[in-house]
Amino acid sequence: MTTVFIAGSRNIKHLDDKVKERISNVINSNYDIVVGDATGADLSIQNYLKENDAQNVVVYCAGPQPRNNVGAWPVHSVKSNASPGSRDFFTAKDIQMAKAADFGLMIWDTKSTGTLSNAIELLRQKKKSVVFVNKHKKFITISDVPHLENLVSCMSEHAVKKANEKIGLLNSIKELKHEQFGMFD
Repeated sequence: MTTVFIAGSRNIKHLDDKVKERISNVINSNYDIVVGDATGADLSIQNYLKENDAQNVVVYCAGPQPRNNVGAWPVHSVKSNASPGSRDFFTAKDIQMAKAADFGLMIWDTKSTGTLSNAIELLRQKKKSVVFVNKHKKFITISDVPHLENLVSCMSEHAVKKANEKIGLLNSIKELKHEQFGMFD
């Protein structure tokens, strides 16, 4: 069974019709879905899944209880040794969702390092993701480093700088590039 990791930026509160269509395709394909418990896009995704009677959903959370689970779906609680509420605390959950998934569908605001990290993590695990760039109303498929670099080109210079400070963006790209193309060095 195919499992799709669906997530997005916390400041995206409404799903674009193009995203809803993709999520509907996932539901209609009877794929398993893993989704986070945050406010913003995760909550909007959960609401859309519930409205469309999605059955094969698991809500991932860091810590014992999800912050949101509108469909009363099964919960997968991820233990983290990081400080509760910290970036690392929630990143542990995201890494587990990427491991559980075969594919990712991300909704991104061109700033959120969490959503960007999810696409990077999927790529590290040799898995594809489709990222809906909310600002441009278009999908970008991420299956290799050039695709990731294309996605990063949607970011402002300031956003790239912040992402580099928060998640080591440029180093991640460099490592992935070396991994993918290292055999040609």
